[in-house]
Amino acid sequence: MVKKIDKINDPGDLFAKSSEELKKDSPLSARMRPQTLEEYVGQTHILGKGKLLTRAIEADRITSLILYGPPGVGKTTLAYCIGQRTKSVFEKVNAVASNVEQLKKILVASQHRRAMTGERTILFIDEIHRFNKAQQDVLMPDVEEGNIILIGATVFNPFFSLISPLLSRSLVFELNPLTPDDIKELLERALVDPARGFGKKKIEVKEESLDFLSEISDGDARKALNALELAVLTTPPDSDGKIVLTLEAAQESVQKKQVKYDRQGDEHYDTASAFIKSMRGSDPHATLYWLAKMIYAGEDPRFISRRICICAAEDVGNADPQALVVANAAAQITEFIGMPEARIPLAQAAVYIACAPKSNAVYLGIDKAIDDVKNKKTHVVPNHLRDASYPGAKKLKHGEGYRYAHSYEEHYVVQDYMGKDVIYYEPTDMGQEREIKERMGKRKEQGLE
Repeated sequence: MVKKIDKINDPGDLFAKSSEELKKDSPLSARMRPQTLEEYVGQTHILGKGKLLTRAIEADRITSLILYGPPGVGKTTLAYCIGQRTKSVFEKVNAVASNVEQLKKILVASQHRRAMTGERTILFIDEIHRFNKAQQDVLMPDVEEGNIILIGATVFNPFFSLISPLLSRSLVFELNPLTPDDIKELLERALVDPARGFGKKKIEVKEESLDFLSEISDGDARKALNALELAVLTTPPDSDGKIVLTLEAAQESVQKKQVKYDRQGDEHYDTASAFIKSMRGSDPHATLYWLAKMIYAGEDPRFISRRICICAAEDVGNADPQALVVANAAAQITEFIGMPEARIPLAQAAVYIACAPKSNAVYLGIDKAIDDVKNKKTHVVPNHLRDASYPGAKKLKHGEGYRYAHSYEEHYVVQDYMGKDVIYYEPTDMGQEREIKERMGKRKEQGLE
């Protein structure tokens, strides 16, 4: 038998209210919060069939958990659904309003409960990252002894915000932003639910408006549902008493216009193509425009940073080797700080590449070499270049005759490195490649190549 939550600390808690009460005074995002795991949407990477968390819930063998992810992806909801599914008493605190005294009362009660009835206690701490080290330390003995099953929710990386002993005794699950399909399912559910949603209203929803809200919400269900509610409540009904939810109404509800941009369609690839070609063509203004379009439309910043890195290597190359360093730095910073601030290093790297001297000599050289490996006779490694570090190599004459470049003037010595005279890399006169070209030419003229 599954026991329902029998104690909620917050008398205004959404899960303690009836549907009618919720309907009267709570926002749509609160009313439509899934009540059971069957209603839960998304996070199939941890809740899919046969996944560890699913198995633990079904077997009622939950251990302490840390749920980590951005806002509006279902951390709090998942904690409540777990609490309803298990045979444990459910206690909830919010780290913003809680203190050590409140924690100790809950911990003492859980100890008595376990000693007297054998019942376990789930302690859900929302925004657990806001607890300082001393507050987290208070939890440790009872987590260690099993008096409580801790479920913490945080938007910050727990490996930076929580103490190591607490992490070592907990399973950390990262929740991802919901997909547009997940968001759309929740929006459609809200439109037809007569008790918690708008099922009793006459509403005609244009498909493009739902698609827009699903995309613009950035994986945040709360944001999408709040926008839907605002659009519905502020759109006057027509003469038939029907509310027609248009794309314009959806755009106004989030104060952001729609940009035609399909992350998996032509606009995605066409805009990315224009962005790359603008960098290659040394036009910083066009580069910034296409970058801005991708950012505004919600493109994955990692996708953008990868394009910048590729362009740095392919189109700038050794004409300015620093371009790749800048591009790589922007990619790493993007991962570290996230949007919207990441737009700045992304823009810096893109403009640097657009303004840099260009050379695709390295790109052409590696493709030519790969083509030779693929389509021509494969060369064997000359004996003098083979590995001579193992016993018996000398008997095979491996490494015999090899000349160590650093032992010679200018750290260079004439030597056959391939067994065939072929040219793959032909430096240009652009930027720093001019120096490379001059150095290679000087050696050739001196008979050093």
